Amino acid sequence: MTRPVPDKAEIALEYPDKFYVGTFEHSSRFEAHLDPTGFALVLERPGSEDVRKSIHMHISFGLLAGILGELAATVGKIPKDDILHRDQLADAVAQLHQALKKA
Repeated sequence: MTRPVPDKAEIALEYPDKFYVGTFEHSSRFEAHLDPTGFALVLERPGSEDVRKSIHMHISFGLLAGILGELAATVGKIPKDDILHRDQLADAVAQLHQALKKA
């Protein structure tokens, strides 16, 4: 099941001879879940062939833990007055923490 993208994502993929960039906003959908080996994320922008796009990522648990650690180390870069995003992140991390404790 996919959900509407609540904010936006900007994706860039760079190869030696090619560069791809895409934005996924409110009209896009996402799916995120854990599986036995890591974290899966799909971002989809529906529409006609000239606007439709998707990305599929799978990140191992070790890399995901490293990413979360890096995010924690740089949380000070979120403006102190950006209460909405700070609260959204804190709530989501608390939900993940509770789910990990129960599993």
